[in-house]
Amino acid sequence: MTSAVFCADIGGSFIKFGVSRHPGEMEECGKVPTPVSSWDDFVQAMQNLIVKFGADLPAGTPLAISTAGLVSPQTGEMLATNIPAFTGHSLARDLSVALARPVTAANDADCFALAEAHAGNAQHQPVVVAIILGTGVGGGLVINGQLVRGHGGVTGEWGHGAITRTELMINGENYSVPRLKCGCGQTGCLDMLGGARGMERLHQHFHSQEITSLEIVTGWLNGDANAALTVNAWLELVAEPLALLVNILGPSRIVAGGGLASARELIAALDVKVRGGVLHKYEQTLLVPGKFLTDGGLVGASVMGRLES
Repeated sequence: MTSAVFCADIGGSFIKFGVSRHPGEMEECGKVPTPVSSWDDFVQAMQNLIVKFGADLPAGTPLAISTAGLVSPQTGEMLATNIPAFTGHSLARDLSVALARPVTAANDADCFALAEAHAGNAQHQPVVVAIILGTGVGGGLVINGQLVRGHGGVTGEWGHGAITRTELMINGENYSVPRLKCGCGQTGCLDMLGGARGMERLHQHFHSQEITSLEIVTGWLNGDANAALTVNAWLELVAEPLALLVNILGPSRIVAGGGLASARELIAALDVKVRGGVLHKYEQTLLVPGKFLTDGGLVGASVMGRLES
């Protein structure tokens, strides 16, 4: 197992860079804009970061990457619509050649799952599901400490293919729910209603009012009736496919990441709703906010870099 790992969390706007010199430790060094259009510029940006922050480390120190988009474990190819520079490249293989060092790469939700399973709020749990409730909905799966990588890099993507209801019964009244076209090409995916933007779409649908998810959650906590309807609808829509995921995988812990995970009362309400809809009854809390809500990508990358070195 390697002693040090370079780590990068790559998004459509910035590359966050860190160095993990010892297992369980992470030094976040800084961030630079992501060169989204040019592969050569991206390679140069990574080289510059390694030289700037790791000049004292051995030449072969590995680099582990958490990235937006899907990373196929079969071919290494990337599907990242917001980083066209990756198109046609096997991210880990091509970057390894360019930087002359071992490189591993995985989806940011997968890295968050690894971070929580090894050092976060799901340590020592045999089956860990990580869910992302951010702009949209994503997820990852770790079993016995090992990341599960499905075909094409798709694992735990419960936000797609889970077709939402078109009608809900809330407090004895029926409410229609829109079935929206998803960016994946399907119609009715939870991804369109289950994340922060989805909560905002629901509120607009019910109340013809454009406010942020933060304002909706705050209103719900303060007893606002309109916000309460939106949040109750959101809880119904999200809990149903999540309960199905629990029945299929039997997780011992679910950790939530993304912007909505910082609303602890919301996650607690979702936990109650999910546990009420599964076959095996969980007496204790199943769903909790993650420990690494802001740096899960880097921490998970450091775990992955050591596991795969």
